[in-house]
Amino acid sequence: MPQSTASAHADVPHTLRASQQAAPTLIDPYGRRIDYLRVSVTDRCDLRCHYCLPNDFKGFQEPAHWLSHAEMLRLVRLFVEMGIHAVRLTGGEPLTRRGVSELAAGIAGLPGLADLAVSTNGTRLARYAGELKLAGVLRLNVSLDTLRRGAFQAITGQDRLQDVLDGLEAARLAGFNPIKLNCVVHHNTPEQDLTDLLAYTLSHGFVLRLIEVMPMGDTGRRYSHVALDEIAHRLANRHGLAPSVLRAGPGPARYWATADGAAALGIITPMSQHFCAACNRVRLSVDGTLYLCLGQDRKVELGAALRNGASDPQLQTLIREGIAAKPERHDFVAAPERVLRFMSHTGG
Repeated sequence: MPQSTASAHADVPHTLRASQQAAPTLIDPYGRRIDYLRVSVTDRCDLRCHYCLPNDFKGFQEPAHWLSHAEMLRLVRLFVEMGIHAVRLTGGEPLTRRGVSELAAGIAGLPGLADLAVSTNGTRLARYAGELKLAGVLRLNVSLDTLRRGAFQAITGQDRLQDVLDGLEAARLAGFNPIKLNCVVHHNTPEQDLTDLLAYTLSHGFVLRLIEVMPMGDTGRRYSHVALDEIAHRLANRHGLAPSVLRAGPGPARYWATADGAAALGIITPMSQHFCAACNRVRLSVDGTLYLCLGQDRKVELGAALRNGASDPQLQTLIREGIAAKPERHDFVAAPERVLRFMSHTGG
């Protein structure tokens, strides 16, 4: 099982850690400290990965319902004031929305924030990597399931593998470190693709993270997960990687490291070895809905309250009430049919 979430920020400077110890905290009914917020800036994406969105899907939020960047910044500020230390901007594909770098800069400047990251599919990263770095983004996660051009097009519906590779190089040149590649694995994933991805990440100084597919929406339920431990051990042995206690961010990944101690391979196992007991996160969708668990439907309509004139203290009361109702664990295994929304709607 992963270490406690308290160790997730072991690499934060001592002075910042000391200042955070006196800060307010959000504790859920199961004693878990909630200090990680994922913010979906859009539910739109320029790819159509077959385990995520149907090709003909049209059920996106209307732009009129999106939170403005100012509204998002206000809500994020309230969360940070309540003890959130790590924020990740997600989607959909966040770089399809204009002004994300400016939003990132506003969030990065919030007192008490320790970590700001972005998850992207990488198709627009060559254009925006420098801006994101200057804005104060510390880390990048880039989705990439294969290095084969034809397979990439079959998975995503677009022939844009080279755009992603160019984006990764731009991010490296901009100084991002670490850069993590997120690869969704299911029963049809060729292990050779994972072998090739690990060799690529090792040669470029990136980190490969394998993620078990989750039954989000009809598309996600078409694929069976495979337990990643055995696969990861085989990959690690081929490259001389050793199990590590390293925590490379606030997330739940378990890692293998190179001989010099650098994280190289991670696995995220929400299905075979869930990490609900150490869950430290909540998710804010583009319309301001606060989702308390990926695998449950409990939510708080913060966006609606904000637009109806709620004050900051009233919004923080709603946040506390939401955290007080956070479920103990997801139902992906016992009742996968309960989660009808797609991943892009919730935020990755």
